[in-house]
Amino acid sequence: MLSCAKSTVELNNTNNSKFFKGFTMAKKSTAKKQETEQAQFSIQRIYLKDLSFETPQGAAAFQKQWKPKVNQDLNTKTKQIDEGVFEVALRVTITMADGEETIYVVEAEQAGLFTIKGFTEEQMPQVLNTTCPGILFPYLRETLDNVVTKGSFPALLLPPINFDALFANALQQAEADAKDKDDTKH
Repeated sequence: MLSCAKSTVELNNTNNSKFFKGFTMAKKSTAKKQETEQAQFSIQRIYLKDLSFETPQGAAAFQKQWKPKVNQDLNTKTKQIDEGVFEVALRVTITMADGEETIYVVEAEQAGLFTIKGFTEEQMPQVLNTTCPGILFPYLRETLDNVVTKGSFPALLLPPINFDALFANALQQAEADAKDKDDTKH
């Protein structure tokens, strides 16, 4: 049995011994050495940072049939607050339009404070750009759906987002852009 901060995890599978081998070794080492070797990740707080909902047409939007076109914009911001403490904010803007007329615009920014220590420089961008937004997204999706529904529009069910794939694509694009920039210099 492993005790972890007021919760107990029981291991019944003997195949887990390889996975937890490092844990057993770290447990035997000194506390100072354990701090330097062990990566730490925890959520301090998740909160709604910004929220906006607009219906430019007002009541006229409910008086006609429309064929909506949805535009979704997503971005993340990361800011170091303190040693090992980061604020990660995920912002989504949804614009629902019928042709050239905007039916509604909803924008929300969900943020979180995360303690992240012991990761390598190569691992930090991955954690900040995939793990943290992945934790924040369900909260943001629920907020957007609630606001749109309270605006008397049909529910807005955003599909899950694969932040790992988005991050990998962004890295590939950055590498391609850097290569193109180097090629134009020569």
